[in-house]
Amino acid sequence: MTDLHVRRARTSDIPHIVRLVEPLVQSGILLGKERVVLYESVQEFRIAESADGEVVGCGALHVMWEDLGEVRTLAAAPQWLRRGVGHALLDVLEADARELGLSRLFCLTFEVPFFERHGFEDMGTETVDPAVYAELVRSRDDGVAEFLDLARVKPNTLGNTRMLKLLR
Repeated sequence: MTDLHVRRARTSDIPHIVRLVEPLVQSGILLGKERVVLYESVQEFRIAESADGEVVGCGALHVMWEDLGEVRTLAAAPQWLRRGVGHALLDVLEADARELGLSRLFCLTFEVPFFERHGFEDMGTETVDPAVYAELVRSRDDGVAEFLDLARVKPNTLGNTRMLKLLR
């Protein structure tokens, strides 16, 4: 693995996050987010930097419920693909999840083999107990709707796999 440093994102990183994710949004791999939403959620993001300080990747952890989080917006610069950026970011995001007391991580992805290598499994039709479902369904967050597999986000999820990892 190349010498990388993963750190918390700062507001000054938002233009870098936009630069990293925009090509993936254009190709339909990631869902687009308004810049204001990125600023609102900057505290959820981690940034991967090369040894010379270049921003080469990003990823976010979004808490969905008391034991459940979602890995979001995981992206690496094209020239840094297959050089450990995603692995480094995901390792830190998982550590963050454990520190927060989460025991499950969700992701919606086209990159199934990558997430399988990190212990995620296709969650199929798995859902949550009815009381938790009744609470989660009130959220306006698309990620929560994707986790619940709600009809209103079906266009977002076509071709993607809903995956889950139990943290130990």
